[in-house]
Amino acid sequence: MAAIDPQQELFCKLKLNIEELGYAVYDGCLPPEGTPYPFVYLGDFFQVDDAGNKTAIFGKVSATMHVWSNTPKNRGTVSAMLLAIKQVCYNLERTNNFCWATPSVSQRIIPDASTKSPLLHGVIDAEFKFN
Repeated sequence: MAAIDPQQELFCKLKLNIEELGYAVYDGCLPPEGTPYPFVYLGDFFQVDDAGNKTAIFGKVSATMHVWSNTPKNRGTVSAMLLAIKQVCYNLERTNNFCWATPSVSQRIIPDASTKSPLLHGVIDAEFKFN
């Protein structure tokens, strides 16, 4: 069986854990027009390896996760979703092949005018260390 890349293993675990919260989670590309709001989009995952040894990889993965709502007055809902996702990040300690620590998570909520109707856009940037 081929080894799985740490960032891919983290991505899969986060996707499953966030879906368990009851949120619609999309990845790869944004969902098609007409998708019900609010939803979560898993964006960029960036891995940096530290010097490992012959049998182990150590490093960190930075992940960007998005929440969109089509009701700008829905700030409380977006904020609650961001908090729940951050808790998933902080509670992640182990996947099949790696141990994880989450030293930092940042969030922001910004207006989004990228569609015909105004959106509210929450963004989480999380850093995960693995070994």
